[in-house]
Amino acid sequence: MNKKLAAFEQLLHIMDELREKCPWDKMQTIESLKTMTIEEVYELADAIDRKDMTDIKKELGDLMLHLVFYSKIGEEKGDFNIEDVLNGIAEKLIYRHPHVFSDVNVENHDEVSKNWEELKLKEKGGNDSVLGGIPVSLPALIKANRIQQKARGVGFDWEVREQVWDKIEEELGELKVEINKIDQDKMEAEFGDLFFSIINAARLYGINPENALERTNRKFINRFNYLESQTIKKGRSLKDMTLAQMEEIWQEAKKYMD
Repeated sequence: MNKKLAAFEQLLHIMDELREKCPWDKMQTIESLKTMTIEEVYELADAIDRKDMTDIKKELGDLMLHLVFYSKIGEEKGDFNIEDVLNGIAEKLIYRHPHVFSDVNVENHDEVSKNWEELKLKEKGGNDSVLGGIPVSLPALIKANRIQQKARGVGFDWEVREQVWDKIEEELGELKVEINKIDQDKMEAEFGDLFFSIINAARLYGINPENALERTNRKFINRFNYLESQTIKKGRSLKDMTLAQMEEIWQEAKKYMD
């Protein structure tokens, strides 16, 4: 523990030095750091997807730097400091885990999630609605998943998960109706409803939809790269090939790469 605290103290000291002596670090603001922080989070996510533990460690360090940086700027403005940040999250974790730090009993992780959402609504200064804490700027797929998780936290969910498939069939049928009408606006709306239902199914079956889609993205990229490389090796161009010819190589990619 002493080594961990010493390492954290060293990082705080380095940030103090950078903020005082480095022209670039001195000019940064909370606003200027935002875009870079988002980039760091995506780099961490990429390392996690690649299961590269060395890069995960590196990206966590970069992200930790940003957390300390924000806290330093907050301290300079007199708004908050790193102690406030750490105490705040510690108090929140203790409050939202009464089954660990108090005498509340829970049967499973689902009850933990429901208690978490209920406690959030009771917090002083917290969100006054179930969906109030969802960031507006979240990507739509991730936002849909969080909306559904929060609704489930207060009991608004299917009685049994198999019911979601009827909903998906219903939404698919409504989409086909609008496609036949060639109503672009309603087609978009129905596509959204269908996507939302599919994301709901993923949640109900314990599948992270973002991870599932990214897995397919990577699989498609790998197969397409194989298709492209094999075509080049044969001195051909994709533009000059028929779909059937490309499909033949695509099937090779599925055989050798999946």
